Amino acid sequence: MDNVIAVALGQTKLLREPYAGILHVCIFWGFNILLLAVLESIGEGLFAGFSFSFLGGLYAPLIFLEEVLAFLVVVAVFLSLVRRFVFVPKRLRGTKREKIEAAFVLIVIFCIMFSMFGQNSARMFVHPTSSDSMRVFSSLFAPLVFHDAHFWFAFYWWMHIVFVFGFLNFLPYSKHLHIITSFFNVYFAKFSSRGTLKPLFLEDENATKFGANDVDDLSWKQLLDGYTCTECGRCTDSCPANITGKPLSPKKIIEDIRKRTMEKASLLYSSIKSEQVNLSKPLLDGYITEEELWACTTCMACVQECPVQIEHIDSIVDMRRYLVLNESRIPKEAQTTFSNLERNFTPWNFSHSERTAWAQGLTVPTFAEKQHAEILFWVGCAGSYDARYIKVTQAFVKIMQQANIDFAILGLEEKCNGDVARRLGNEYLAQLSMRENIETMKKYNFKIIVTSCPHCFNIFKNEYPQFGGNYDVLHHTEFISQLIAEGRITLSNEIREAITYHDSCYIGRYNNNYNSPRKTLQSIRGLQLLEMPRSKDKGFCCGAGGGRMFLEETIGKRVNIERTEEALSLNPSTIATACPFCMTMMTDGVKAKEASERTNVRDVAEIVSEAMKHSNS
Repeated sequence: MDNVIAVALGQTKLLREPYAGILHVCIFWGFNILLLAVLESIGEGLFAGFSFSFLGGLYAPLIFLEEVLAFLVVVAVFLSLVRRFVFVPKRLRGTKREKIEAAFVLIVIFCIMFSMFGQNSARMFVHPTSSDSMRVFSSLFAPLVFHDAHFWFAFYWWMHIVFVFGFLNFLPYSKHLHIITSFFNVYFAKFSSRGTLKPLFLEDENATKFGANDVDDLSWKQLLDGYTCTECGRCTDSCPANITGKPLSPKKIIEDIRKRTMEKASLLYSSIKSEQVNLSKPLLDGYITEEELWACTTCMACVQECPVQIEHIDSIVDMRRYLVLNESRIPKEAQTTFSNLERNFTPWNFSHSERTAWAQGLTVPTFAEKQHAEILFWVGCAGSYDARYIKVTQAFVKIMQQANIDFAILGLEEKCNGDVARRLGNEYLAQLSMRENIETMKKYNFKIIVTSCPHCFNIFKNEYPQFGGNYDVLHHTEFISQLIAEGRITLSNEIREAITYHDSCYIGRYNNNYNSPRKTLQSIRGLQLLEMPRSKDKGFCCGAGGGRMFLEETIGKRVNIERTEEALSLNPSTIATACPFCMTMMTDGVKAKEASERTNVRDVAEIVSEAMKHSNS
């Protein structure tokens, strides 16, 4: 219920864009509070001279509040029309139908307010009360209604009632149905463990397909998402795929779900009457293309920005699942990735026997050797095989060793966490990996899993519990921040650098951790932390999430180039990351922009390791 108060009533998501948010708050709250004035008008239609004057001392303040709010609504409507048709943001440059509907609704709201002022002005002459002095704006109409107040009172009363009830009848047939559905959508939305995917019951012997290719296969919440969409375009405006010229529009995905739901309901009704079979195309292919689905990085910017808590990614992944599990319609690179996962337990074509090669010379214990430890350091595939990220793994190990942390790794018993397969739609392969890892970890005693990969962190924390794997999980930036706060490591070396930090989507928007990396960097003497325009919960994806790390990017501008250009615009000496995928994408971006000589890319752990060199000597 707190979320309904904050998001649906408090309009906090809308206020992330202050100008538009304030206009909407004025219209929303003004219209809702002015329902009292509407009820008073209805009462007058039933009983001549009816009013809420029986409220006594509360009536005059109520009238004044209604007058002020109605004036604010009129101003907000005017500014909204200017914004819609003069200074039009990109996200509002919709279809002709959308423009007509928006203009119609705003004009109707204006007419409701205008008629209320006219009616109140005439009422001052027809049914005068001691509270009429509070009608500060309605009184401006007095010269227009003075000579024939009874006529004008009736005229404005009918105008008011016709527009009010006309608007109420229009609601179910427009996007403004969200006025009703948004409260329910916000109430049932995922606020903790956001972005967590629901598992498929693969053992169901009666299942004829997995995933979704039509609206019948979606959950009631996903269908409610469709009917709740306000068509504001905030999701598409923040989507990295769309911004860089890809065919994906999260707004269109949700609109298509609503359109197909309404079409199928109509066709079902027609087929019942005429006994004809529904031959129309399904949601997938009929409305939504493969290219749209595979362009998604699952960064969750769309979910973050949606003012009514629509969960776009759930529907996108469900349709990916259908493509993979039922029709084997898989990008060529994804097929290679799945093959590597099945054969080598990693998305890359590396031998499983080389998984611990990075640890040579570091004296890193395995659980097979010691059976129990305080910390299970989950190295991850990139941390085990990627030549660049191995340096991060080694730096973090040295930090733990200097802090005398009791830790161990699984070594050759460690396998891919399942995130890549799951986000790419291969739920079968993902669940196989997850269950095998859970069985392995059951053999050993540990308190906390620490990992340097946000994708490992997120799936262990939020999705492994679906299969009985309940663990305390920390990302290595959280763990390092704790070590500094507890005084277990000392950052004695000064680093005189200008550094900008790139937020990982999977520790940021997915798990609301923006402060740990920044707090750690700010604790280093001499370091200047620069913030990119798109940072924290408005951060821009590197382009590698949702399995995109392993897919070619052939349409439009590369997402990592867009992000790298933003970082380089600050002229930092270092771009700091906290994710192996982000490091790869940002490094590639710096190379592509030929900026390697002036800017490098380093993980937070590497920067901390440098700051604490020789600190305990």
